[in-house]
Amino acid sequence: MENYLLDRFLTPYETAPFEKIQLSDYLPAVKKAMDDSKQKIDTIANSNEATSFTNTIEELEFSTLHLDRVTAIFFNLNSAETSPEMQQLAQEISPLLTAFQNDIMLNVALFDKVKEVYDNKSLWPKDKEAVMLLKRTYNSFVRNGALLDEKGKNQIRKIDEELASLSLTFNENVLAETQDFTLHLENEDSLKGLPDSVIEAAQDEAKSRSLNGWVFTLDYPSYVPFMTYSAMRELRKKMALAFGARGFRGNKNDNTSIVKRIVDLRLQRAQLLGFDSHAHYVLDDRMAMSPEKVNDFLADLKQKSMPAAKKEFEQLSQFAAEKDGIQQLEKWDAAYYSEKLKQVSFDLDEEQLKPYFPLDKVIHGVFEIAFKLFGITFHETNTIQKYHKDVKTYEVKDENQELLAVFYADFHPRKGKRAGAWMTSFKSQYKKESLNSRPHVAIVCNFSKPTSSKPSLLTFNEVTTLFHEFGHALHGMMGNTKYPSLSGTSVMWDFVELPSQLMENWCYEHEALSIFAKHYETNEVLPQVYIEKITNSSNFLEGLATLRQLSFGMLDMTYHLRTEALSESLSEIEQEVMQPMNFYPYVKDNLMTTQFSHIFAGGYSSGYYSYKWAEVLDADAFEFFKEKGIFNSEVAQKFKTEILEKGGTQHPMELYISFRGKEPSNEALLKRAGLTL
Repeated sequence: MENYLLDRFLTPYETAPFEKIQLSDYLPAVKKAMDDSKQKIDTIANSNEATSFTNTIEELEFSTLHLDRVTAIFFNLNSAETSPEMQQLAQEISPLLTAFQNDIMLNVALFDKVKEVYDNKSLWPKDKEAVMLLKRTYNSFVRNGALLDEKGKNQIRKIDEELASLSLTFNENVLAETQDFTLHLENEDSLKGLPDSVIEAAQDEAKSRSLNGWVFTLDYPSYVPFMTYSAMRELRKKMALAFGARGFRGNKNDNTSIVKRIVDLRLQRAQLLGFDSHAHYVLDDRMAMSPEKVNDFLADLKQKSMPAAKKEFEQLSQFAAEKDGIQQLEKWDAAYYSEKLKQVSFDLDEEQLKPYFPLDKVIHGVFEIAFKLFGITFHETNTIQKYHKDVKTYEVKDENQELLAVFYADFHPRKGKRAGAWMTSFKSQYKKESLNSRPHVAIVCNFSKPTSSKPSLLTFNEVTTLFHEFGHALHGMMGNTKYPSLSGTSVMWDFVELPSQLMENWCYEHEALSIFAKHYETNEVLPQVYIEKITNSSNFLEGLATLRQLSFGMLDMTYHLRTEALSESLSEIEQEVMQPMNFYPYVKDNLMTTQFSHIFAGGYSSGYYSYKWAEVLDADAFEFFKEKGIFNSEVAQKFKTEILEKGGTQHPMELYISFRGKEPSNEALLKRAGLTL
């Protein structure tokens, strides 16, 4: 049988041939692409030509294009459409890739050539982007052990291979734990408080499992509405305890030992490379530059948020006591009483909003807003192969109707798809010779499915999630750089959230909401009174929400600022770090750490602070839009040319100042969050 992954894809825009790929194709394709890349790299390393930027740095940059494509397809599907067989294959492929990467980074002859270009200013290219590629390439070698002796290089190899495997297992365990629990209800009285749409979705879930009654799961579209609306406190407790215990139950999916091993290996690796801690290693290549600056940033926001958070918790506690006689709020009460208080304070019920946010109209809205800002258009097509029938595919055209990108949108939960929402890429943008090769970008979400009587209706939080991931997608789609490793979202990690978080701002603006917030039955635009309520409630309980995010960032820094092996229990660490910012009683059988995929299976280790860091940037940037008009073409064009198109070709602060005319200030964030005194 033909392996469609082995060579150039003969498909529209060379898109991934999803419908032709067999599971058995991946390993041979990865091995062949790896061998092809090795040959190219050996040619670079062993060339007798005079060393130059072009024949060394540039050739190296383009040496793994096909391998990058094949592995992007495999690992993206391992997140969005996995199976036990695919997970097993990932455990086989991942060490091969890690070893391959180390073979490059620890290749003495190759590094000697890279270093020769780097050390000799006369060999440096003239344009900024090429200089950035040279610096990034050299730093990448050094940060991966190129200056170490042979013993150190071998240690790096072993550590990297083990870390790659551990991260995969961590993610697999969280997915298995999420899918292991169900709440099966057969008594209608148990549904008290739940909206009809939630009940209908639970009934559909039960039917899909050949059960009577209603089934609720730990997937977000099921879990979040249940915790928000169920009047049955004991059932909320059952759900919350199951959700919070993921990866911490002492079973085969327990992540405790994996976390400890990951933390220790990261520390060993950082110290081998001459850094005090993993955080020092990571932040040496970030906007923030040092752990001290990150900790000061988090501590400052904590101090400014704490008074508001205390006041909010007292208000919430008093409300629960007066309403239902609750003497002590527990964590399974948080979403329920927050929603009830919001309804009373703003006369705003999330369920009243959902009919105005059918998924199809929100998609249309985000496309229309992208058109108004950047002149781009989206054209749904069935000629591009999909990896699942639920996926939507689009040709994205620029203002000249030239192809800008291929866009995949995957919106609904299913078995084999991990929780949460993310943007990813199947192919990076780059320029080679006369070709501007355009990117293939995807967003993956877990929004409520359509039911037998209603389309997929989004909560307002899901609307902002869609806009957030779409902001990342814009960053990927707009890339206009020469080199793939500098294109789109390939920027310093604490800058990558700026486009995504900026896009969320349009969800709160009347001018934008009127485009897409339309009732799924009547097509009535969301009434002005609701828009005002959304705006007025935008910083509701913001102090508590800010502290929660800060506690995650501080937990991340605590694990990765260590200078000695981890000996304490994870519960002790988590309690010491997070409890001072958490007003709810500690639950000993629950742990955030063992399900904290962002830092143990994603790219956010020593980087979770970047969400708040980017909020400072996005609030400051949106102030610029508001000053000129939220659809002002001049501001939008500057954001496009100075931020979105340039990717990682310059230092982020340079790019931001080029766009904004000044460095960012946190005043706009504090004002927006209602945390100014």
